[in-house]
Amino acid sequence: MYYASVGVLALIMHFIINLDYLKWFSKAEMSHLRLSTKRYRIFLYCVAVYYLTDIMWGVFYAQGLTAVTYIDTILYFLSMVTTVLLWTRTMVVYLGRRGALTTAFITAGWMIFVFEAVSLLINCFIPIVFGFDEQGVYHTYSGRVITLVLQLVLYLLTGVYAFVVAYKSDGIVRKHHRTIALSSTVMSAFIALQCIFPLMPFYTVGCLIATTIVHTYVSYDDKEEQRRQIGETRLIAYRDALTGARSVHAYVETRAKTDELISAGTVKEFGIAVFDLNGLKHVNDTQGHEAGDKYIISGCKLIREYFPNCSVYRIGGDEFVIILEGEAYHRRDEMLAAFNDRMDRNGAQGLVTISAGLDVFRPEEDNDMNTVFVRADRKMYKRKKEMKAAA
Repeated sequence: MYYASVGVLALIMHFIINLDYLKWFSKAEMSHLRLSTKRYRIFLYCVAVYYLTDIMWGVFYAQGLTAVTYIDTILYFLSMVTTVLLWTRTMVVYLGRRGALTTAFITAGWMIFVFEAVSLLINCFIPIVFGFDEQGVYHTYSGRVITLVLQLVLYLLTGVYAFVVAYKSDGIVRKHHRTIALSSTVMSAFIALQCIFPLMPFYTVGCLIATTIVHTYVSYDDKEEQRRQIGETRLIAYRDALTGARSVHAYVETRAKTDELISAGTVKEFGIAVFDLNGLKHVNDTQGHEAGDKYIISGCKLIREYFPNCSVYRIGGDEFVIILEGEAYHRRDEMLAAFNDRMDRNGAQGLVTISAGLDVFRPEEDNDMNTVFVRADRKMYKRKKEMKAAA
């Protein structure tokens, strides 16, 4: 029963460590998994089956159930070589390298699987892998040793290959190859021990350690991928598709963060400028929405031209906001004057015109960013009336 207890512990640890991959996934969730993750999940399930056959072997053998133990031993060896085959397939996808050598690793995995399947079939008639004597004592033969040696050689070659590539690489490539190198080396060592001590569960212990090593890095990669996808989604949501300016969602978040800083008393100075395009409705009505979109894009370019190095937010169809900090804050009056002068000239030439209003944060009066926005917005509407009267 001691033999079985090691397998039980390995199976429990296997599910605890790899729960995120062994749990049930819906079809929608599966469709978003990377190929390497999908293959890794199948490999982990096969390892769990191997642990289970190893546990049952210990139980049946301890109880003297020779016939049942014989059947379980066949399943044990089949699940073992299946994990080797799935390991080679998972490894190649995980490393992201396809070539003659990686193809050879997959071929070797298939050869070991076929060799063992044929050997076990022959073993049903002639004991070449394992057998039991009349007293029910388990014996191993050359077929078992050959299978383990083949696995040992495969894992050693894989480890050496991965170590060499890791040494010559850097970044994620080095990390992936180092993972395979370490796990392969561990398996090689424990397979060697299993060859020497056939009645000890060294193979199971090696599987547990090797899969734990791989889990650490696969899990890290999946989390990095999730962060990347979240970052891309966030970028899309926080960027205005038409103008490339920051979106209203980005502005709301910035306002919330600024309000927190204001409450903490850590904000001393910033300005807000509000812009509203003049005549957009007329352009849309007379020239169409495509022309209106071009009008909006032109207006955004003008704002960026006269307020460089400032965060530009499009918070409405024709309304923009910028936040002035640092040098832009100190040059705000100069920049606004130059912008208004350009708008006056544009108005005389029938080009894009924009009304602008600017105000600054008053630490002794303002409790939030919106208060500054409201004052700037009022100045913008005042400027709009002036421009309309002068037209």
